[in-house]
Amino acid sequence: MKAVYFDEFGSPDVLYIKEVDKPVPAINEVLIKVKATSVNYGDLVARNFKNIPSREFNMPGVLWLITRFAFGLNKPNIHILGSEYSGIVESTGSAVTRFKPGDEVFGYVGESMGACAEYLRVREDSTIALKPSNMSFEEAAVIPYGAIMALYLLRKVNVRAGQNVLIIGASGGIGSAAVQIARATGARVTGVCGTNRVDYVKSLGAEKVIDYTREDYTTTGETYDLIFDVLGRGPVTACRAILKPGGIHFCASFKMKQLINMLLTSRSDKRMICGIAPGRLQELLDIREMIEAGIFKSFPARQFPMNHVAEAHRYAESKVRQGHVGIRIA
Repeated sequence: MKAVYFDEFGSPDVLYIKEVDKPVPAINEVLIKVKATSVNYGDLVARNFKNIPSREFNMPGVLWLITRFAFGLNKPNIHILGSEYSGIVESTGSAVTRFKPGDEVFGYVGESMGACAEYLRVREDSTIALKPSNMSFEEAAVIPYGAIMALYLLRKVNVRAGQNVLIIGASGGIGSAAVQIARATGARVTGVCGTNRVDYVKSLGAEKVIDYTREDYTTTGETYDLIFDVLGRGPVTACRAILKPGGIHFCASFKMKQLINMLLTSRSDKRMICGIAPGRLQELLDIREMIEAGIFKSFPARQFPMNHVAEAHRYAESKVRQGHVGIRIA
């Protein structure tokens, strides 16, 4: 089978098409003929991780070190990118009961990756579900990562109707999903993003969008019940000042200073909380229900054919990108 392969870290030019062995499913596994995948933040990091210093990694240094060993020190340990996908079940192992050949599915494989290929083998009990009936393969493939992370984390902080919510990093995979999910609960949402993505975040349902290059979102006079900080880059003191009593500054990515602040504010009426989402099946099933109910939508920015994957990565890293970047697997 064909796969997008890389055997050294670097720019998008390290990616190329290679013939590799087609996987064979074990008794508890499903073999998927992949129709589409995406280029998300994890793909960009994994492709170039050797050249990303710990200070630029959005988590504590110890996790950067663990990830460095997992991805490879000098040469990549993972050779095929792609953490989310959609496709058709081609065959199943003898013990599989959830799926059958011909089922249209979508899912998330996380840091193990491998979805940017013609075939993908996953466990039946992994984060895989039937594809929403009202979405194309291309639309469904860019959903799982951001949606299941955002849903889990927003539930962790009990986002609810009537709350005033600020989402910092509202145009990325997790942030864009968080805007839709928070709005679906009845919260009032303000999104923060760069100039080129203001209209995109408005289209997601944000009541107000702040362009951080033109306006300081901490000095607008507005106060919030929840600040959802996707990359953990919101200034700690300034964000605390715009929290309402009982408010939470939640960091989906964090460094040691945020962890320390979480401890210091644990008994305060304005708390900082740091959290990581596990990428569970339950959230994927719930997102599927929301999609079929018309509550949650897909916003693919551009779709690229498999043999233009380097171009897709360059576009995903550019400042002009709006929405999700998809890869069609021929």
